[in-house]
Amino acid sequence: MRVVSGIQPTGTPHLGNYLGAIVNYVKLQDEAHASGGECFIFLADLHALSMPHIPAELTAATREMVATLVACGVDPGKTVLFNQAQVPAHAELQWLLNGTARMGWLNRMTQWKDKAGKNREGQSIALFTYPVLQAADVLLYQATHVPVGEDQKQHLELARDIAQKFNNDFCPEDAPLFTLPEPYIPPAAARIMSLRDGTAKMSKSDPSEMSRINLVDDADTIMKKIKKAKTDPEPLPSEDAGLEGRAEAANLVAIYAALAQCDVAKVLSEYGGQGFGTFKPALGELLIETLAPISARFLELKQDREALDAILARGAARARERGVPTLDAAYKALGLVRG
Repeated sequence: MRVVSGIQPTGTPHLGNYLGAIVNYVKLQDEAHASGGECFIFLADLHALSMPHIPAELTAATREMVATLVACGVDPGKTVLFNQAQVPAHAELQWLLNGTARMGWLNRMTQWKDKAGKNREGQSIALFTYPVLQAADVLLYQATHVPVGEDQKQHLELARDIAQKFNNDFCPEDAPLFTLPEPYIPPAAARIMSLRDGTAKMSKSDPSEMSRINLVDDADTIMKKIKKAKTDPEPLPSEDAGLEGRAEAANLVAIYAALAQCDVAKVLSEYGGQGFGTFKPALGELLIETLAPISARFLELKQDREALDAILARGAARARERGVPTLDAAYKALGLVRG
């Protein structure tokens, strides 16, 4: 089992990142380690170049994300934790795979259409081709499993298509170069929505701070945001079906269930029939209890820049070593002469 996943180091990490991705990173890390496999988690700083950014903020955000991951339980002793920029093989393999990827495949990417909008001609080449870099990210390490949300499944399918075409075009039939990675969608992965709009994902880019719980929010801020979260006037139902059409209510219940590591039915069996005046404070207390140790550890790590840089350097050295055989084999398969 070889797990590979990346997270962009942009903005302040929030509850959606934690429950939707980081919790599962920790689970996968432990599972891979126990089975003798490997887990690679990288900060996707090269991907950040696909959109306008401020260089100094990207540097700071990269270190902050390392601190966040470690504070949440990612163990650099069990996981190869690094940033892309320190492993040039990611960009090298992307260029080699650009010859295999097809314009039509990239044009069909839903996220390209969404992010480019009507001004496609004004977007960067990086925004159009970053799914090829994503393919390189996972194929470089011969990933067997890639944790993905529903919005990233299409990109993993593209990675598989690129890998299959490269194997067919340049490798002997009985000796394919690239492993075709499988999607890993944890059944417990929580899709956390905005506290102001239950139909939109909780996002770092939302201009309203009240839309999200940041992992570094203090107890008073967390309780204030939860109490002001958008809801409806009806009490909580006693069964799951009663949440249909009640996006904000369903979101708060889902957050509680994810934090308590139970299913929604159990939450409703306890709070069904009660109003949000009772439920919101209980949810706030559970959030504070869960996030307080993470926040304290994060703030401690954030102050130690040397330690954070050392974590990235050690992880990058291991990643470079693991990626060499695949990159060398790709160059050879393509007939490129190297010294």
